[in-house]
Parts: sequence; structure tokens; C-alpha cells
Amino acid sequence: MKHLELHIIQSVPVSCLNRDDLNSPKTAVFGGVQRARVSSQSWKRAIREMAKDLMPDHFKGERTRRMVFTLKNLLVAKGIDADCANAIAEYVADIVETLDSKIDEDGIRKIKTLMFFSDAEYDSIAEAISSSEDVKSALDQLSKALLETDDKTREKSKEKALKAMGKILEKGAIGKAIKSAQLKDAADIALFGRMVANDHSLTVEGASMFSHALSTHKADNEIDFFAAVDDLQTSDESGAGMTGTLEFNSATYYRFAALNLDMLADKDHLAAMSKEERQSVVRTFVEASIKAMPTARKNSMNGNTMPDYVLGVVREKGHPVQLINAFEEPIRSNQGYAAKSIEKMRSKYAALSDTWGIKADFEASIPDISLKIFLEKVSTHVI
Repeated sequence: MKHLELHIIQSVPVSCLNRDDLNSPKTAVFGGVQRARVSSQSWKRAIREMAKDLMPDHFKGERTRRMVFTLKNLLVAKGIDADCANAIAEYVADIVETLDSKIDEDGIRKIKTLMFFSDAEYDSIAEAISSSEDVKSALDQLSKALLETDDKTREKSKEKALKAMGKILEKGAIGKAIKSAQLKDAADIALFGRMVANDHSLTVEGASMFSHALSTHKADNEIDFFAAVDDLQTSDESGAGMTGTLEFNSATYYRFAALNLDMLADKDHLAAMSKEERQSVVRTFVEASIKAMPTARKNSMNGNTMPDYVLGVVREKGHPVQLINAFEEPIRSNQGYAAKSIEKMRSKYAALSDTWGIKADFEASIPDISLKIFLEKVSTHVI
């Protein structure tokens, strides 16, 4: 398996990048001590959002429960009556996922699970529905059913019309329409994957791999006591208008991400793209993985920093190997952690290379070279 690895050391000051259910910074025990932790899901979200900004035409995936809302609007744009469009969108959404019984503030039903689709995939579904002569005939039945004045008669006629439409819009046909779109505008789905329980043929295994970011040293959560002043407080009052506490920590993290380059280029992922387009996708993924930061408490505890060190490795064979065990014995220092973390990580990388024969076909590091040169070198060596 040809793959790319990114090994990142990054120091973050007072912050709460990723919270648990008690609003505390996430932690984990590793090497017998508590570490600061940021879940892979949290950092992936930040990376996906930055990639969308960097390369909007190729990162159009949207993960949402509002599938009915999106599909209904597309069908209406194709000339289908709004009530019919809503009924069809609900029917299709229930094939792909499971409809929630509740409606949102717009009166539209959601699906029970977040679904990850791109514009092109939604367009393919809408086109398959609006262009089918059989569907048009069933639509006439549905339109007539919705005009019934008696509630019971209307529901019965609607159910009959949808049943007739169901013979046309069965799971295979919808799945075929979705897959016909490929993923040219959905590099984010190819990179981060999609799970569809109701139709496994629509499941996409993510080509990227991430570990949870862990501090290279022991880290304890601390408590920030804060007081807010009431601007309109009268002169005879004293004290704060409000007090409270927030938890935070600060840490030097080891972050790891990898990308299966063979998978990224196969027919279920980005085979429809040109070599140059895939290189641009990889470049965007690498840049976003290096720069992106989770946004929790970004206004009150802005922890945005740039990495202290990035090692990029491309291997033609084998599987990705992270270097977290360089820090299984936590670093102890009262003069900073970043420099010692970089030293230990490089030492671990050299030991793995010598002991296990894990050789790189390409490697480069920041700040030994600039980010611009790093991205150019990586993107030309990966594909």
C-alpha cells in the first residue's frame, strides 16, 4: 500500500480544544500518566472545513440530517410540485436512511442519522427522478391523491401512489443514481469516508487515517475562575454581575495522519479525477492537516498556533506507522516540551527505520524547508 504519513509536533497554550460531556478538556491515560487529548473526529472536522475553503470545487460534501430538505428543493427546481417533491424526498430518504418522526422548524422531516452526500450525488438522484417517464406517471397519481379533500381518502390515495412509485424508486435504482455521480466534487467523502447502514453499496471507506492527538507529557486540567461585570450596575451595588468556572489545559501534542494513496486513486474514490487533480487534493489535505485547528472556545481561549515540526513520509509498501511510542515515557521538563518532543520523535523514527527496515521513498520536514516547498515536494511524490 503506497501511503503518506504526517507526524506533527504542536504546542498549544491555554485552551480547551475538545470538550467531553462535562465541558472539560478531553484526556487519556498513556504511559501510566494522564495526557491532554484531542479526538481524531474533532481535528478531522476542522481539517474538512479548511479543505473546503482551500478547494471549494472539489470539497462539496455536506454531512447533514436535512436530506429531505435538500432533495425537495432540487425537485422543486426541476418543476415538480412542492407537496409532491416533499413526499418523494421523504420516500427516497427513507430508502437511504430512516426518517425521523419529528419535523424541524421549516416543517420538513429529518433523517435519524447524519448522511454525507455531495451536490453531484443529490443532482443525480433528482435527475433520475425527474427524467423518468414511469416516475412522471406515478407523479400524476400522487398529485391527484394530494388534491383529495377527505383526509382518510387522501392518505389512502397517497399511500397507493407512493407504493406505485416505490416499484420504480427502489433501493437499487437510487443507489445506482448516487454512484453514477462518482466523487469528483466530493474529495472530502473519498478522504474521510461515509457509512450507510441501509445500503452498504453506498458506504465509502475513508482513504485517510488519524490518531487521537496526545500530549507528549503529563498534563492536568486546570480551572479558570472568571467574573463578568454588569455594565449597568448601580453605584450602590458591588461585586460581579456573574461568576463561573471553565476548565482548560495547555500541552505539546503529537499528531498523526496518514493517507492511503492507492485507495484514493481507485474507482470507488477519485479515479475519475486526473493525476493533476488528485495531486491538488492531496496538497489540500496536507495543508489543511497541518494548519487546521479545532474551534472550541476560539474566542475566549484562542489556542491557534502553527506546528513546531512536521515530518512528511511517503512509502511505497507496508502500512502507516505512527511514532507515539516515542512518548510512552512522558517527557519531563521545566524548560519547554517542543524541542525535546522533536528530538525524541526523530530518534524514534530513526530507530524504527534501523530496527524494522521501515524505509521511506520520500521524506521532508518543516521547518527544514518552508511550507510552500514542502507541499510542492509532497504533492509531486505521492502520485
